[in-house]
Amino acid sequence: MVLVVFAVVVSMQQFVGDPIICWAPQHFTDNHLSYVNAYCWVRNTYYLPFNDEIPAENELDSDTGKQTIPYYQWIPFILLGMALGFYAPNALWHSINQSGGVDADTILESARGLTRGDKMAEKRGAIVLIIRNQMHRFLSTRKTVSAGMQDLRTTAGMAGFGTRRFGCYLMILYIISKTLYLTNAIVQLYLLNSVLAMDYSTYGIEIVNWMLEDHDWTYSPEVAFPRVTMCDFKVRRLGNVHRYTVQCTLPINLYNERIFMFLWFWMLLVAVCTAVSLVTWVLRLASHGDRITYILNHLKMSQKLDEYSNKEEARNFTTNYLQQDGVFLLRLIGHNTNTMAVSEIISCLWDHWREAEAEGNDLESTDHQDESLAPALPEKEPMMAT
Repeated sequence: MVLVVFAVVVSMQQFVGDPIICWAPQHFTDNHLSYVNAYCWVRNTYYLPFNDEIPAENELDSDTGKQTIPYYQWIPFILLGMALGFYAPNALWHSINQSGGVDADTILESARGLTRGDKMAEKRGAIVLIIRNQMHRFLSTRKTVSAGMQDLRTTAGMAGFGTRRFGCYLMILYIISKTLYLTNAIVQLYLLNSVLAMDYSTYGIEIVNWMLEDHDWTYSPEVAFPRVTMCDFKVRRLGNVHRYTVQCTLPINLYNERIFMFLWFWMLLVAVCTAVSLVTWVLRLASHGDRITYILNHLKMSQKLDEYSNKEEARNFTTNYLQQDGVFLLRLIGHNTNTMAVSEIISCLWDHWREAEAEGNDLESTDHQDESLAPALPEKEPMMAT
């Protein structure tokens, strides 16, 4: 959203204001001025220090030190492309997580209803039942694994890989999505080197150095976003070709400079936070003890388990019933709601699982009975994956 807002701001400056104004010779008429401004806008201008002489026509850029400014016309499209890059991992997660047999978005939206105040109190129990039944259907589809696959399942779980059958499909998909977020932020920093024709990957570091040295950060050594540029063009008159070099101002670079300065620090912050989050989730994926501790703590909080109870049953509940994806969904619910809400859902799943274990059936009939008493959610029920 930040990138889209920036794109709109720059577009308004381009299409409503005057993105470029050139200082033409005195004999130029208004039509001439309009032509010069339009020509220099669509053709790339170049930066030339005031102490340097205007280069001759046959001199190359490498000989004169001219720095072409190729990007200013395309800034809105660059920003929109960056926004699309940041949205892509999010779209991937939301579109594919349903293929695991459960709509995580629907479950999270339902769980948020547990934190919406007293007006939802009378529906609290019904919401918990709906979440429990959705998660139970999803978890019960992976209850049976052939004996020959047990070793593979254990190896895949220890290595952090697996499928819906192995119980860590959603977790792996989430890790992939976070990896794409991190990759996107880093890749965009380096792609802007080519797009802006400058060393943008170290731009923020240079700004900090200039500030520490009491330099004006708005005037970089590379002149990344110059306000004053030069433009060369030719005009035919009576069979003769006249070459002109005019000086132009780019007011739009006043916005571009601030925008891309902010984006450098913002993308660095996004990359660091995403890297920390990615490492945290990978450690959770690899740590079997952490998952058991998480469930035990919530069961104790709900007074379903105390220090004198048999904890082996709780470990069996976590390892064989919830597995990676079950604990992962509960962690997501905890991140999007609060401790009380996720504890209530875990307690409901615990009671349901213990009843099923005691009775020796999967409680499919009671699932339908419970749902008939609970109000239907506005979201469409997810289709089960085969």
